[in-house]
Amino acid sequence: MSYEKVLQGANITVGTKQTAKAVEQGLARELYVANDADPKVTAKVIASSKKLGIPIHYVDTMKQLGKACGIDVGAALVAVIE
Repeated sequence: MSYEKVLQGANITVGTKQTAKAVEQGLARELYVANDADPKVTAKVIASSKKLGIPIHYVDTMKQLGKACGIDVGAALVAVIE
């Protein structure tokens, strides 16, 4: 799994609510999901992304995904946006 775009400072949204909003508004170009995130939290956004044909990438842990985004806490979902 590579998440170079997140690490390179691409325009991103971090967190479930913001990422879900970006997907619904058609702004998300890629979705990153932490494998250890609660499926109850991520399932709807993953389903919407699949329906819209947005590529989905999986990261081992929320901590790794948060660190890639430059935050000190874990992140369940991150979207690369336009």
